[in-house]
Amino acid sequence: MTVTEPTPSAAAEPAAAPALKSFPSPSELTVPEGAEGWDALFPYNLLFANTPDSDERFWFCDSQHWPTAFKPYETIGAEFACKTLSQYNTRHLLIPPANGIDYKIHLGYLYMSPVPVPPEEIPGRVPEFEQRVGHYFQNWDSLLDEWRVKVRDTIDEMEGLSFPALPDMVPLADIHSGKGLDGSEVLIANFDRLIQLCYQNWQYHFEFLNLGYLAYLDFFTYAKQVFPGIPDLAIARMVQGVDMELFRPDDELKKLSLLAVELGLQAAFADTADVEGTLSAVAALPRGEEWLDAWTAAQDPWFNFTVGNGFYGHDKYWSEHLDIPLGYVADYIRRVEDGQEIMRPVDALVAEKERIVEEYRELLDGDELATFDAKRGLAATAYPYVENHNFYIEHWTMGVFWRKTRELSDLFVQAGFWAENADMLYLDRGEVREALFDLISGWAVGVRSTGPHYWPAEIERRRVIFDALETQRPAPALNTPPAEITEPFTQMLWGITTEQVQQWLAGDEDASGGITGMAASPGVAEGRARVVHRADQLGEVEEGEILVATITAPSWGPIFGKIGAAVTDIGGMMSHAAIVCREYGLPAVTGTGSGTTTIRTGQLLRVDGGTGRVEILEG
Repeated sequence: MTVTEPTPSAAAEPAAAPALKSFPSPSELTVPEGAEGWDALFPYNLLFANTPDSDERFWFCDSQHWPTAFKPYETIGAEFACKTLSQYNTRHLLIPPANGIDYKIHLGYLYMSPVPVPPEEIPGRVPEFEQRVGHYFQNWDSLLDEWRVKVRDTIDEMEGLSFPALPDMVPLADIHSGKGLDGSEVLIANFDRLIQLCYQNWQYHFEFLNLGYLAYLDFFTYAKQVFPGIPDLAIARMVQGVDMELFRPDDELKKLSLLAVELGLQAAFADTADVEGTLSAVAALPRGEEWLDAWTAAQDPWFNFTVGNGFYGHDKYWSEHLDIPLGYVADYIRRVEDGQEIMRPVDALVAEKERIVEEYRELLDGDELATFDAKRGLAATAYPYVENHNFYIEHWTMGVFWRKTRELSDLFVQAGFWAENADMLYLDRGEVREALFDLISGWAVGVRSTGPHYWPAEIERRRVIFDALETQRPAPALNTPPAEITEPFTQMLWGITTEQVQQWLAGDEDASGGITGMAASPGVAEGRARVVHRADQLGEVEEGEILVATITAPSWGPIFGKIGAAVTDIGGMMSHAAIVCREYGLPAVTGTGSGTTTIRTGQLLRVDGGTGRVEILEG
């Protein structure tokens, strides 16, 4: 692998004129064999078939957050995220040009369509917008401190929920006290409360996130105004090199690795798949207890972290699978012994940020300079939240949510409703509540509930449909795109720009030579491709390879020290993939649209994160 660091340049020119004028409509997409009847698994309001104007609007697939097909229960993340994102645009902040993001599920994948504000309504929203946003920006630190308390209180209450098995008989003490209840109301109330608390933290999630994007967008727009032709990447680098809570889990593992080397404990990490054996081996070594104390201290809260993105019930969390963080520690120990620098290059990132900022500041004076400094300062203040929310919501909140979901499902397993606790994911949450009443009703009546007769075969039928949906990658977009995409969040977060959409329409005309995406993180690297579709494939990544993925999750930090660069199908300048790669000093090209379908594992690639070009050199 070779790496260089060129001067950032503007994004590469878009591909030649598109071969097609539009993407297929939802009805034109082929249903995979075996997936017939898939639409009956999802709520009516999430289907294109029940949306009269769906063929008249442009939709893109959000494979950045939901790269694999949904099981019915898993739609909760998409529903809550899209609804609450939208409410802050439309009802809280009244963002002048942007309403919410409409969302539908098609063939198991999520599609989105930004909803613009009619031009004549924009002026009336401006005064309210300025007053509301101004309150947050003027009180940012204190409001954010309150936000952490609200979110943590919600998580703590969720942790306290339980789903106890129903007793053979009501305790005699309840008879004597006149309680008049049988305990089943606790199961219903706790399930309802679990959903409510999850929904509550998703509302908190977007309280600050849209503001973070707004602050950056304001700075971005001003920089483009005073510096015509400035590369998008140069603007992004003016806020890089910050201390983010999202990076703490990975940083904790690095500190544990350095401590293990310092204490001479390397031999104990030979087989980290055996967690008890590894920790016992550490304890048996001189000063091993010192390391174990640090290991225990790091877990709360930083091991509330998943190798996925938190949106799926199958995501594995460090706190429940300690072999995962132990494996990362062992790999970091190996790198330290090889003489590698494992810590993020924060000092270098900060120095580069300051250099770029000063170069552009020297071109301004007077009011323009004061405005530039104020807007950049606000963007830098709000910028860390754009990633930090991930730890609190997608990782910590959703980790507790999925664990409590499994605890409830275990109750159904014991009652014979289904065989494994993961089977409950094939029900939507409304069906879970119905099944819960079926369970308690049979218990109360003294007969076998209907669920054990109904659900095993129905779950197996749904499993076949889901497996068929998984065999087909989603279309990147649907219907006719607008002549120009101007909605700022769509551009910055998802990388859905006019140029990128045109390139997607052009198809694979240049696939033999390479593909073009967004210049998301500077640097040039060459290496063999490793195409990864799921987090459980990360163990296959080898030193120096180029990671090619639908999207990279923020939690993939522990492998960033191994790879030479990252290439993703979707994601804009402010996507998680772009931000994380910049903070790790890793070249990245995002929003290619077809990286994982065009590139094959083993091909030799050259990735230029400064121009957005990925060349296929051989293979």
